[in-house]
Amino acid sequence: MNTQHHSIRARVRRWGALGLTSVALLAGVATMTWHEAGHAQSASAASRGLPDFTDLVEQVGPAVVNIRTTERVRAGRGGAQSPEMDEEMQEFFRRFFGVPVPRQDPRQDPRRNQRPGQEEETRPSGVGSGFILSNDGFVMTNAHVVEGADEVYVTLTDKREFKAKLIGTDKRTDVAVVKIEAGNLPAVKIGDVNRLKVGEWVMAIGSPFGLDSTVTAGIVSAKARDTGEFIPFIQTDVAINPGNSGGPLINLRGEVVGINSQILSRSGGFMGISFAIPIDEATRVADQLRANGRVIRGRIGVQIGEVTKDVAESLGLGKAVGALVRSVETGGPAEKGGLEAGDIITRFDGKPIDKAGDLPRIVGNTKPGSKVSVQVFRRGSTRDLSLTVVELEPDQRPRRQSQTEPKPPAGATTALGLTVSDLTDAQKKELKIKGGVRVDAVDGAAARAGLREGDVILSVANNDVLDVKQFEGLLAKLDKSRTINVLYRRGEWAQYALIRPTR
Repeated sequence: MNTQHHSIRARVRRWGALGLTSVALLAGVATMTWHEAGHAQSASAASRGLPDFTDLVEQVGPAVVNIRTTERVRAGRGGAQSPEMDEEMQEFFRRFFGVPVPRQDPRQDPRRNQRPGQEEETRPSGVGSGFILSNDGFVMTNAHVVEGADEVYVTLTDKREFKAKLIGTDKRTDVAVVKIEAGNLPAVKIGDVNRLKVGEWVMAIGSPFGLDSTVTAGIVSAKARDTGEFIPFIQTDVAINPGNSGGPLINLRGEVVGINSQILSRSGGFMGISFAIPIDEATRVADQLRANGRVIRGRIGVQIGEVTKDVAESLGLGKAVGALVRSVETGGPAEKGGLEAGDIITRFDGKPIDKAGDLPRIVGNTKPGSKVSVQVFRRGSTRDLSLTVVELEPDQRPRRQSQTEPKPPAGATTALGLTVSDLTDAQKKELKIKGGVRVDAVDGAAARAGLREGDVILSVANNDVLDVKQFEGLLAKLDKSRTINVLYRRGEWAQYALIRPTR
């Protein structure tokens, strides 16, 4: 008898009081080596640590819906004309970061140039997912899922299908709400995004490629990804594909924490990086859509950029925080409140601005008409300003700068490789500035810093520039062996350049 069998028999004798069932169980593993038994115990322990999504699917699944859309076109002699690429594939490439596909030329649209008497027909235009917000039939999805649709149909997991009414869409956040006439519907539970942690397990339910009620799972890869103007996306590695758009991202408590919206892909397929709209942002939008049919946002009339580490250190700001004001709209709230190009907004209405992407979101969520405090960093010191937020108009575009530029007077050359000249009164009036010098030629360190002919220098080393004489006086006092920050304007935009000494 070998030692292994002897050891097992000894254990059986010691555990004899456990009864025949225990003896039989031990006898059944007598042929396993202790090494194999150790691996089995490790596998068992590991399996106990993995999440089981079956209860979540049963709990949330009935509240997830399939959404399909149709559009009406008039049939030609040979039937409806088909675009070069069907709508589903165009949605695939446009929305999921693949190859950009231009919209069809309106002159080739089958709905144009129709002859009288041609019959109208309905054709599918898209497919997506959504989830039920309330038991009286309000459904949330992505705006791009229902964009351009003449009719929207919602199919429940019990195969009932309803024609939905579009309540409202918001392209800026890619959120839409539709309504179906049904009652006692299963609704989702809304979770707290602030409790969501990187590395946490999450699950998605949707209709990728039209495959209803498909369940995929993964973890939260990152939070607050700035890939949108108003949205700090949740990044996951949950498998998301075309058709998943608009479906819920669910935590292990069975709560919806996001709307699956986009993927990052070089091939057009899933590559392990997916993005979801945080549910708190989406709910805020949905509430306004249900109340007003549209979203009302605030604006202050500035164009902004990021603050780099080098610029922050050069200005004396310390950390790279805030939003750099690159342009101030004439007559807008920011100008009336005293903001200037080159200011760095560090707080808005008492809320810290850690990065540039925070500002549009906070301003957008501020009620128009509100008077708010704004903290800015300007020329090496902090200032507190006050302004009144106004309403953001749909698809507002920044104003264009006039192309006329009077010929500048003769300039002066500086040690930094800059030839500059004074601005005319007409130029100052056109640019709406009180001072500054125009760059007529650039070379050396200034050219390496990115400055070029036509730029207007507004400040040097945190000092305002009024004219050429004062500009030269400032440079004469500066230590040329140290990096010098220069605030300049190019067209409508203001930016900082760092002129570094030659090593």
